[in-house]
Amino acid sequence: MKQVLVKGGRVVVEEVPAPVLEPGRVLVRVANSAISVGTEMAGVRASGKPLFRRVLEKPEQLKRAIDMAAAKGIGPTWEFVAGKLGQTSPTGYSAAGTVIGAGDGVDDLRPGDRVACAGAGLANHAEFVSVPRNLAAPLPEGLDFERGCTVTLGAIALQGVRRAMPTLGETFVVIGLGILGQLAVQLLRANGCRVIGADIDRARIDLATRLGMDAAICPDEGADIDRVARLTDGIGADGVIVTASAPSDEILAHAFRMCRRKGRVVLVGDVGLHLRREDIYVKELDFLISTSYGPGRYDAAYEEEGLDYPVGYVRWTENRNMVEYLRLAAAGKVDLGPLVSRVWPVERADEAYEALAGRDKPLLALLSYGGGAAEPERAIPNPKARPARAGQIGVAVVGAGAFAREMHLPNIKALRDRFWLKAVSDVAGHAAAAAAAQYGAGYATTDFDRVLADREVDAVVITTRHRTHAAMSLAALRAGKHVFVEKPLALSAAELATITDFYAAAPAGETRPVLLTGFNRRFSKYARRIRDLNANRTNPMILNYRMNAGYVPLAHWVQTSEGGGRNLGEACHIYDLFTFLTGARTVGVSASAIEPGTGCYGRTDNFVAVVSLDDGSVGTLTYTALGSKDHPKERLEVYCDGLVISLDDYRGLSVAGARRGGIKAEPQDKGHRDELIAFADGIARGEWPIPLWQQVQATEIALEVERLIAGVAGETAENG
Repeated sequence: MKQVLVKGGRVVVEEVPAPVLEPGRVLVRVANSAISVGTEMAGVRASGKPLFRRVLEKPEQLKRAIDMAAAKGIGPTWEFVAGKLGQTSPTGYSAAGTVIGAGDGVDDLRPGDRVACAGAGLANHAEFVSVPRNLAAPLPEGLDFERGCTVTLGAIALQGVRRAMPTLGETFVVIGLGILGQLAVQLLRANGCRVIGADIDRARIDLATRLGMDAAICPDEGADIDRVARLTDGIGADGVIVTASAPSDEILAHAFRMCRRKGRVVLVGDVGLHLRREDIYVKELDFLISTSYGPGRYDAAYEEEGLDYPVGYVRWTENRNMVEYLRLAAAGKVDLGPLVSRVWPVERADEAYEALAGRDKPLLALLSYGGGAAEPERAIPNPKARPARAGQIGVAVVGAGAFAREMHLPNIKALRDRFWLKAVSDVAGHAAAAAAAQYGAGYATTDFDRVLADREVDAVVITTRHRTHAAMSLAALRAGKHVFVEKPLALSAAELATITDFYAAAPAGETRPVLLTGFNRRFSKYARRIRDLNANRTNPMILNYRMNAGYVPLAHWVQTSEGGGRNLGEACHIYDLFTFLTGARTVGVSASAIEPGTGCYGRTDNFVAVVSLDDGSVGTLTYTALGSKDHPKERLEVYCDGLVISLDDYRGLSVAGARRGGIKAEPQDKGHRDELIAFADGIARGEWPIPLWQQVQATEIALEVERLIAGVAGETAENG
């Protein structure tokens, strides 16, 4: 499908794989989409900034690049940075079209329904979009796609008006008569208010006046504050809605001065925010921020998971704002005809953006998608694909997120003597296409089933969010593919059982595909050295591991049902390391978690777990989000047979009690490259890099620790 993308300060239209239908979403064939002059043009300008400007604006990214260079070297770091700079980004957040598929859980929309869609990164400028149910609204009878595709802009303006709490007969000033200001003027008029508009552009003032604005303020006509006073019989405005976009702090200062005592100012646009106390205090004004299109915005539970807010408690959510705006537009309460300057075919999207960047830029530009693809194409070949060579393993990377691009894809490219990258798959077509182009994959796709049906794909590398790991792994194994799945292998005992049952059900003599969970730390040279130093031990080991994991907000996906939390999602690494270093089976697990003193931390963010093994060894993990990120993240101390072995953040290894065996401080090595080598060698030789029982044991330990720390601290469980 065709999609508009932003790259290096310019707009391009590229062919990318179309989205697949997902639960809780609707798949829409787009008829029209609306370009947001302010938001989208700002994104285009930002993508064109040189590297040094971006670094100055976001110095934390420079620190990350320096850390990455120290860990992986200059070459891989530069390739990653270059890839990030050259990466395309989707644009657009307001569209309308026809539903061609409704996912599980969506029972009130069906194929053939006409809908308007919202959401940055979702309602893109593309021939097909997949949006969550709460970000789709049915189009009323009589409302065409061209007017319906303005739904996001309309909902933003409507939410700004709601925040102002207008009452019949009040006078409001709207500062900034761009598209949001024009819509706000009409919505206030529909609410029975008298409206004064202010803008530096006389043409915009004239347009708003034709659409019902009562009075206007233009800088060349004198002091705007005095004019508002004259137009309100000396009282001042009951409220001001600021829809302007400019860096000046004076815009808000003027808004405050225009108000009567106890008036209110609502900020919808993007202006300077250095406020002066005297502008607000004397009149006891209310200053309110309007966040996009209403309650639910930026709430993943509402937008992505489809959890609605009860109407008795939240009357106007973002979806209900969308529905109401469309009703007003269909009823003629909002006249959109004079606001639409021109409709461009998507193939000429660059011309539309050029017009928006010009001096006489239009208020609103639309894109059309008539005569596009008949059916969504979910796989796009890469014309610059690298050919296969004899002896290579055909591999598909499923999930083209930051970790895959930073770690696995560069390593697969470097290991081309072992791997041939046949495909990159991701739910975001543009991400799959960009990664496929950068790393020479045969094709990009959004369809996981396409990967499973590809006979040239011998193995899949799964780097999606944790909740999908077990199901995707099982599907790939059943398709006969070898599987490398990033940890965790499973988030529940039931999920884990599906994997173990698959192998237990293998007929006698049948060899089933290799499964490798991404427990990379055991493949680092440091972990291997520790095991070698204790190969001939005569006593059990004491293993003390400290992970200064750092704070992750509770709203982050890692902390939600998608990620499973810190213990299942990350601490499982260490349970595997205990298994690797001892080679022993678990006989007992105990765990205690602190009771957080504030709601900042979750119940499973800070805990101590103790693993007892059948060789007498004991491993203790202290996992905490309480510490400073300035302190090294990980440290392991091993005590056995007169030796004290210390591993410092996978950068150096020291040994007390022996003259040799240590490893001097070097770039960080957590084993990511070597685990891929082990995966390839294991496939070639028919030998598993990690025995299945060990992968299962690490997961079972994590599940037991989760049960203990999510329940009553200090409980103990015995495992056979």
